[in-house]
Amino acid sequence: MAGVADAAVIGIPDDKWGETVKAIVVSAPGAELDAASIIAFCRERLAHYKCPTSVDFVAVLPRNPSGKILKRELREPYWLHRERRIH
Repeated sequence: MAGVADAAVIGIPDDKWGETVKAIVVSAPGAELDAASIIAFCRERLAHYKCPTSVDFVAVLPRNPSGKILKRELREPYWLHRERRIH
């Protein structure tokens, strides 16, 4: 999608389904993105169950020295104080 510099998708807790999909997005410089447009873009191209239900915007995604996104670090705040965790 134009305006997205980088993105990751994680599972976060959901009271109804157990987990739901969240997109973590880094906007390209000067881009004005909103969660609704990103979700709509995904729904046009992916199966409904694969689409994010929410979007967070961050300045940079955490990566290890070889460039792999550290999804555990992205998930951690959402799973704090939960009995069941995804690792």
